[in-house]
Amino acid sequence: MTLLRAIGLMSGTSMDGVDVAMIETDGEGQIRLGDVAFHPYVPAERALLRAALAQAVGLDDRRARAPALADAEAMVTARHAEAVRRFMDRRRLAAADVDVVGFHGQTVLHRPDKRLTVQLGDGQALADATGLPVVYDFRAADVAAGGQGAPLVPIFHSALCRAAGFARPALVVNIGGVANVTWCAPGAAPIACDAGPGNALIDDLVLARAGLPMDRDGLVAMSGDVDEEALAALLADPFFAAPPPKSLDRGSISAAPVAGLSTQDAAATLAAFTASAIARALKLTPGPAFAAIVCGGGARNLAIMRELERRMPCAVSPASEFGWSIDAMEAQAFAYLAARRLKDLPISFPGTTGVAAPLAGGVVATPRAA
Repeated sequence: MTLLRAIGLMSGTSMDGVDVAMIETDGEGQIRLGDVAFHPYVPAERALLRAALAQAVGLDDRRARAPALADAEAMVTARHAEAVRRFMDRRRLAAADVDVVGFHGQTVLHRPDKRLTVQLGDGQALADATGLPVVYDFRAADVAAGGQGAPLVPIFHSALCRAAGFARPALVVNIGGVANVTWCAPGAAPIACDAGPGNALIDDLVLARAGLPMDRDGLVAMSGDVDEEALAALLADPFFAAPPPKSLDRGSISAAPVAGLSTQDAAATLAAFTASAIARALKLTPGPAFAAIVCGGGARNLAIMRELERRMPCAVSPASEFGWSIDAMEAQAFAYLAARRLKDLPISFPGTTGVAAPLAGGVVATPRAA
């Protein structure tokens, strides 16, 4: 069967930069993982994205672009185009060597209860700049049909688990700004949901208190102690008891319970919060898992990984132990979803987003003549 060569792009809720990944796939069970790269945002670009997040709070029209949103969208598109060009140049790839690009864009608002989700990024402009077909705006169709619009990576997680030949259920855990989980069992449709905050609350804490863009390696949190009373208050939000499917906006959960703690103890408590929310999400799945396989930036946070090992009822392993990418998993997933879109295969399902029936998603942009 002919495999498509797809490049996937991801700029996640951690807002640290652009992940790039190439895969070869039939959009179903055949997946060959290729090269990956990362292009960080500079501080001014991260500041612009934060301004866009603040401006997006009041949106009721997903296509509205007030000044900060318009500026951020132009920046996001330009940085993704640059990332694709550099990725291809360094690997001596021509346009004819790539079948499609999967462009997630930058999420600035996610309110599925209002059938509203906003990802910044001009797919047509990216297609024109790269000379490649681009699939973008992956979430909108699902949200318009009454789904949660997230998470969208579970079909990729499920394909990886099938290819690995797991004989028992596994939990794939992606910890970006928001954490999501996919329960994958042999012969069964995946069950998935957003579990809770991933790195976002910790990032916001250390930026506000110490001027740091992130708690690198979890070292701030590792130097603190978990405040169990504050942790219990964080977990009291009704979101954590709600069954899947469910999704979360980056700003939906308040970190107010840790406001009175030292920076170290607050970071430690938020790391325990991320781990505890993931453990609770596993309890909402149909059964146990033999392992929690962790990818995303949170897999490199020593405090989050320590708390997962303490709180999960199964083994906890970084994705790299299975030959999977810790950092580029979502970029790979959107390459896979782009390939599925070209074949009109569904990307969201009743058990992953709550949509009524399996649904294809994404808009295809083909490059226009110069």
